Parts: sequence; C-alpha cells; structure tokens
Amino acid sequence: NRKQEDEEDDPPDDRNKPTPFKTAKDQLLINQQKKGGGPVSGANYGAGKKSLGTRRGPASKFIPPVLSRDSDQPDSPRSSSRGESQPGQDEPVDERLKGIDPKMIELINNEIMDNSSSLTWTDIAGLEFAKKTIQEIVVWPMLRPDIFTGLRGPPKGLLLFGPPGTGKTLIGKCIASQSKSTFFCISASSLTSKWVGEGEKMVRTLFAVARCHQPAVIFIDEIDSLLSQRSDSEHESSRRIKTEFLVQLDGAATESEDRILVIGATNRPQEIDEAARRRFVKRLLIPLPEAVARRQIVINLMAQQKSDLTETDVQMICDKTEGYSGADMTNLCREAALGPIRSIPFEKMETITPDQVRPIQLSDFEQALLQVRASVSDKDLELYAQWNQTYGSFGQ
Repeated sequence: NRKQEDEEDDPPDDRNKPTPFKTAKDQLLINQQKKGGGPVSGANYGAGKKSLGTRRGPASKFIPPVLSRDSDQPDSPRSSSRGESQPGQDEPVDERLKGIDPKMIELINNEIMDNSSSLTWTDIAGLEFAKKTIQEIVVWPMLRPDIFTGLRGPPKGLLLFGPPGTGKTLIGKCIASQSKSTFFCISASSLTSKWVGEGEKMVRTLFAVARCHQPAVIFIDEIDSLLSQRSDSEHESSRRIKTEFLVQLDGAATESEDRILVIGATNRPQEIDEAARRRFVKRLLIPLPEAVARRQIVINLMAQQKSDLTETDVQMICDKTEGYSGADMTNLCREAALGPIRSIPFEKMETITPDQVRPIQLSDFEQALLQVRASVSDKDLELYAQWNQTYGSFGQ
C-alpha cells in the first residue's frame, strides 16, 4: 500500500510534532478561507454573533433605551426609526425626581386613582361623627393652608381602624375628592419587590412623586401588613422597608410646606408597630353602621331597582340586621335582588323582558337573611372598643 509506505518514509519527528496554538480569530480565518471566502477583516469579525439589539463594529454606536435630548435631531437613529422624539424624557422635569429610576416613577404613577367622579359625604351612609371630625382636621386645612398654619396645622397621618366593610376605603376616596387632592391607593404589594433594596426605593419614590402632585393623599389599605410590629426573627429587607417608610412619614410631618396626608386603614390596629402608631397622630374608629345608617343603605340601593318595599318593610329589615357592616348590607340587598330572577321559570328565561320581572319584595329579603349573616363577631367588637379606649383619638 502506497499510503502506508509514504507514512513509513516520513520522519518520526514530523508525526510527533505538536500542533501550534491557534487563537479563535486565527481559526476563523482558516475556516473562512477553506469555504472559499475572502479573508476576514477586523471590522466584520464577530458579525455573525448574536447581539442584544446593538450593532457591532468600530463604526457602530450604542443606542440607549431611554430617549435623550439629542435624539430630536433628524440625523439621530432613534428619531429616524420612531418618528418624532420626545426631548427630555430621560431627565425628570421636577427637581425632586432627580436621581430616581424612571421605571419606579411610572409604577407609582400607575397607582394614582382617577378622581373625575366627584364623591361627596352624602354618599357615605351614617358615620356622622367620623365625617365631621375628618372634615375639621383634614379637608378644611388642605383647602385653606393659609389659615391652618403653626399650631393649627393639620396632622400628616390619619389611621382609620375598625371592622371590615365599614367604609374606610370610601372615606379615603371622599377625602381626596373633597380636598381636590391627588389620590394614591397603595397596598403592601405595591411597595415590595423580589430584589433586595428595591422596596425602600419604592417608598422613597412614592413620597417624591406625592410631593410633585400636592396636595396629595396616600391611602394605604391593610397597613398592618406593611407596618407590623418589628421582631428579631423578621427579615432584614422587611425591616428596612418599615424604617424607610417611618423616615419618610416623619419627613412629611416636619415639612410644613408639604401638603401630603397619609391615611392608613386596618382591621387589626393592635398589630401596628409602636413607632408607626405614634406617627399616625389621629386614630379614628370607624364603627358598624347604626340602624339609621342601615336604613339609608337599603333606601339608596333599592332606589336603583324596582321594589315594593314600604317604610314598615325597610324598618323591619333594619331591625333584623343588627351587627351587619356596610358591606354585609350591600351583599344582603344584592342577594335579595336576585329573588325575582330565581322565580322566573327556566323555559321563560330567554324570552322574558326586563319589564316583566317582578319587583323586589320583603319575602326576598327574608330569604336573603338566611344566607347573608353578619361577618363581625362580638369578640372582635370588644377588641376594637378596648384599643379605641387606649389609643383612639376620641375614645369614650
């Protein structure tokens, strides 16, 4: 075999000679030449690699994801690809927002609720004492800051506590509507993040954005989940969020020119941290609706429906709903409103007209009372009364 003879004729030193080291660039040049292509220059080296949205090479320029001011020029790649540019988007307009991540500002702006629909105190049934107190200590000072100065200055923290479903959130919306303020509806999930250190930045951003939209009302529902009592077993990130919130709340209280009101609503006031409780100067109990308020709730809800209820029927309903919250009364009326629908035969359900549905009667409420019960126990009411006696602003 000639191949074997050629191999035997080769000197052994040539066969055992180690292969010289080649860099990745040299190997790419060799492979490119074997495929019949020309030599690879440094400009197009690595052009076949995947990129993260940028062009490689010495002539390419990195295009930042945030639109800069110089992008309004017609020669910029950003303006040519997206049409008109928005100059100054990468820099906040307000000086108080400098150094804050624009993404966090956008997240906080998404929590601003629309107050185009005017909400008045008459929309809240009952709670006359609470509404009068809130008007004196909150709404009037925010409307006339020139009068309420110095010792007359309003409190910057208001805590609404009481049984669930008594209208605490509705009161917060009414405060923002009547005081013509920007309403931020915040929950604990809005200020937490899976990244360590992002939670306290969100808290700092919240108060910075609120200062740009003064007068502002920051309503935090279920605040006990955010400002619960600190313990040794608590995670460090949770403790830092609480500390940052308390610092910002203290700053809002000491800055007299800031017109920011922080309202916290909770069903478990006994679990709030002591330092947070001190910063909420006014702590107001929102109790269950009385008979007059329950009657007003039934009348307001039945005014939107066709019913045959008399004054005696409404009074009977109020007598049987002792201990019901506002949410319980709403659920009761909703269940009673389904009574006429349930009385319609199945074969007529597709052809019946709304005018043929019978009015709501007392018997519908009697059936609804068997299904909708009070959601607040007497034991919980005793705890609220004790806490109000100890820490409430108007404990009796």
